[in-house]
Amino acid sequence: MPLAHLVNFTEKETQAVVICPTRELCLQISRDIEAYTKFIPGARTTAVYGGASIETQWKQLKRVPHIIIATPGRLKDFLGKKAIDLSSVQYVVLDEADEMLNMGFKEDIDDILEYTPTSKKTWLFSATMPREVAAIAKNFMTDPVEVTVGHKNQSAVTITHQYALVKDRDRYPGLKRFLDVNPSIFGIIFCNTRHHTREVAEELMKDGYNADALHGDLSQAQRDSVMNKFRSRTLQILVATDVAARGIDVDNVTHVIHYMLPDDVENYTHRSGRTGRAGKEGTSIAMCSNRDMGKVSQIERIIKQKLIHTPVPNGDEICQLQLLSFIKKVIDTKVDDRKIEEFIPAIEEALAGMTAEDVIKKFISVELNRFLDYYKHAGDINDNPRNRGDRAEREGSYGPSNDNFSRFFINIGKMDDLDKGGLLRFICDNTNIPGADVGRIELKSQYSFFEVETKSTEGLIEALSGTDWMGRSVRAEASEKTGGGGSSRGGGERRGGGGGPRGSYGRGGEAKPRRRFTPGGEGGGSSRPPRGESRRPRNKEGFRHK
Repeated sequence: MPLAHLVNFTEKETQAVVICPTRELCLQISRDIEAYTKFIPGARTTAVYGGASIETQWKQLKRVPHIIIATPGRLKDFLGKKAIDLSSVQYVVLDEADEMLNMGFKEDIDDILEYTPTSKKTWLFSATMPREVAAIAKNFMTDPVEVTVGHKNQSAVTITHQYALVKDRDRYPGLKRFLDVNPSIFGIIFCNTRHHTREVAEELMKDGYNADALHGDLSQAQRDSVMNKFRSRTLQILVATDVAARGIDVDNVTHVIHYMLPDDVENYTHRSGRTGRAGKEGTSIAMCSNRDMGKVSQIERIIKQKLIHTPVPNGDEICQLQLLSFIKKVIDTKVDDRKIEEFIPAIEEALAGMTAEDVIKKFISVELNRFLDYYKHAGDINDNPRNRGDRAEREGSYGPSNDNFSRFFINIGKMDDLDKGGLLRFICDNTNIPGADVGRIELKSQYSFFEVETKSTEGLIEALSGTDWMGRSVRAEASEKTGGGGSSRGGGERRGGGGGPRGSYGRGGEAKPRRRFTPGGEGGGSSRPPRGESRRPRNKEGFRHK
């Protein structure tokens, strides 16, 4: 807003440039500045961003806008084509500077600022102040003054922060329960990757929810379509990545759900800040597994608020709330007697012989039956932090959980953007094995192990081998037991029993890795491998040849 008062709109030269990380934020700022300058004669503003017509933007730039709002990549392209002259710029604004650095725009920003005069004033906006942002201030600002609004990373007091504790395999069912227990939700679900964003949105749409995805793989037309539907509230649930959600300025968002906690815990504040705006109340719910509790503690320190442990709703709670929501909708529905009067005789004839109570039950069942059927056998999926004995969550215990399970190797792992829930869904989708029959899952960097009840393993290897995971051909093999509960596959696992439960070492933690043998290494290593280390060479997957 101050920028609109500082620019001289009577002069025909570009006096200010605002640089921001995403197209959505670029358009949002552009709309705001146009609104601020609406009644200033001759004020010209142009938004320059990727994914839109270069020709259209080029024509707008020929009119020499007073203020340019741009994303770094497209602005740098136009500078290279000499379509923009920044020599008269008096103000440079770097918005969401921390996010631009996270997205790798530092070199582009450095190059762009070289086109601007040294006499310019630079405004830098950032929710966090990492070293890299401070470096920009040092390199491109003279005697800068730091202004902090509120406390750094402090969350709005109107937001209720909650977390639910579930196993990875129950993350999606848990998400659905929170959606079902909030029938009037208007919210954003955050995922960490485009793959998960796309996957969660597709599953929700398949299950009948009014949801869609927003991520970097969409064209500008698709992004605009999704955002227009969300702003107009014809879309109830938006599934988004952190980057794509920057610049989402939508009122009355009731819930933010973190399907996964962000890799950078400081992004939690950005996410949750999409709700609880303009003094209205909002709710932030984090779907957590036991291993996320360290991040929860970090987030609490950052936002200076406690996250309230909220159990995942059970089927009875959901059905009751859905029923009350339906009844309220019926009560609030306005009746136009003139329009429906002609249909009353036919309705009465169709319902003849039914009591008022029968009619009520039928109408309620139309709305409620799908929930009653779905949650009829739904158990409690809350994970108890004090009960870590579940076979699916136990870490560091090697070999199948018991003789009823068979163990398998698969050549995809964490480096393939895979988590336990994703592998579970991949197995179930490609083999028709129910999730309940899948046991412990161990993710490694380039491969994984998983267990399946032996009765359900017929045809499993054939069903998985040759399938595709994000462009990688999948290979599955049996991982046979050896004496002592280990695995003949190796792959960094130790053989033998050890003192822990089910063949684990110590107290069920990870076995300590053995020191690798390096001939002639530090300290004049022995010419023999350490005790217990095999002399057999490893193949390219890291397993020893038999």
